[in-house]
Amino acid sequence: MTQRLLGRDREREVLDQNGEPGDGPGCSRARSAPWRRDPDLMATCSHMDHVKITELPASVAGCEDCLAVGDPWLHLRICLECGKVGCCDDSPNRHASRHAREDGHPLIRSLEPGETWSWCFVDEIGLVIPSVRGETRIPPSPMGG
Repeated sequence: MTQRLLGRDREREVLDQNGEPGDGPGCSRARSAPWRRDPDLMATCSHMDHVKITELPASVAGCEDCLAVGDPWLHLRICLECGKVGCCDDSPNRHASRHAREDGHPLIRSLEPGETWSWCFVDEIGLVIPSVRGETRIPPSPMGG
């Protein structure tokens, strides 16, 4: 999918539409998605060699760049190459996707409670990466999401 989705967290929107892992309107579809029954149907990413972070941090303080300038964020993502924590595309600053573009780190993982999906900004696909483990305590969103 190459279209730009405005007004929503782009990676989550695509995941929801495709029945991939997500927690938005497509959540019930995601639970019954074909890839859950047949792992061979799951999309593949050509950037798996960029996955350097396989253990999620126990906790984070929030979006690193938002904290530095005092701005709010909505949802948190972690770069799977360097571990930088950024905010989603529904957040005013969109730090996770900016980091991916500027630093060439294509893969992120959601840090939201109960979410295990990852997103490749280059291949524009959602996936679950079993080698990435753990759950991160995150603060409440300053935007109330």
